[in-house]
Amino acid sequence: MTMWILIMWVIIALLAVSLGYLGLRIPKFFAPETVVQWTKVKLFLIAGWSVIGFMGLMTLCIDFVNAIVCALYLAMIWGISDLFFWLVQKIFHISFQHYYAGYIAILMTVFALSVGWYLNHHVWCTTYHLTTSKKVSPLKIAMFADSHMGTTFDAKGFEKHLQAIQAQNPDLIVVVGDYVDDGTTKDDMIQATQALGKVKTKYGIFFVFGNHDKGYYGSAYRGFSAQELVDELQKNNIVVMQDEVVQIADSYHLIGRRDFSVEKEQKGRRTSMQEFIKNLDKNKYMIVLDHQPADYKNQAKSGVDLVLSGHTHGGQLFPFNPVGKWIGANDFVYGHEKHHKTDFIVTSGISDWAIQFKTGTKSEFVIIQIHP
Repeated sequence: MTMWILIMWVIIALLAVSLGYLGLRIPKFFAPETVVQWTKVKLFLIAGWSVIGFMGLMTLCIDFVNAIVCALYLAMIWGISDLFFWLVQKIFHISFQHYYAGYIAILMTVFALSVGWYLNHHVWCTTYHLTTSKKVSPLKIAMFADSHMGTTFDAKGFEKHLQAIQAQNPDLIVVVGDYVDDGTTKDDMIQATQALGKVKTKYGIFFVFGNHDKGYYGSAYRGFSAQELVDELQKNNIVVMQDEVVQIADSYHLIGRRDFSVEKEQKGRRTSMQEFIKNLDKNKYMIVLDHQPADYKNQAKSGVDLVLSGHTHGGQLFPFNPVGKWIGANDFVYGHEKHHKTDFIVTSGISDWAIQFKTGTKSEFVIIQIHP
């Protein structure tokens, strides 16, 4: 909790600096002889109302959280543009009649955020091929996480993504947390779950909780409880795993973990990796579903073969992608890496939570093909 409070204050400070910087840049669009005639009060009012108007417009078009993202990006790109033009003037001893740095900064910000919007609201398929020396039958897994139902798509939009997953003809589907959120309506939850339950697979569909699935504001806020979510999933033949192990075919163990938030936020306990593997056949290929990539040391030490996670949204925004790893919140942010004999895959998620842009990654579902 202390870490998130600190992050909040850092964002507030960055926003204040960014808005101040943007306000100081506005007068540069006017002719210098005009600006000289303005009083300090007029300068302050023009700069202030420009910044307030920008934030207000972005809030009306999207929301306040994303207005902050737009302001931070505009200030960052504007600062880079100002620096570039300053260097050009110093090196080549030239001056510009118009404030090109500002115009280019605005155009580049619009372009960057437009691309970020597209990368967030469109879903790609990312495929990984893994091999093992264990005697297993080939297995094709479809994984998705962080749908946060109702953010970038509703239940009908989700059905279209399920069609793309079905077209891959997976042997099983794993839902690795944050399937729903506080903003998910009960109707969307039910309709989406019914659609998910209709996807045809050889071995079934398996679900583990993320930190948002149970809701932070209580069942009254979104209209359904965590238990109602579980009931609906089970009603549609989706296996809900909370610190449980399921055998797949004759050669795979699927381990579904309770979310790390049980320990971190609720001061509860979840089964350790050593407890999980104690009675398992080590000759079988062991797959762990764990929403947050935050237990790599113990998972690698346990000797499991594959760990699948989400939660990070792929780092979300460039150049801040690695921040989660830097501050110790996550062991990995996105993609595939190997620790000892264990493969770790983290997906950027099929959707998003509050921020409507992905400038450092893209939305995806994942296909993992395991080959003997």
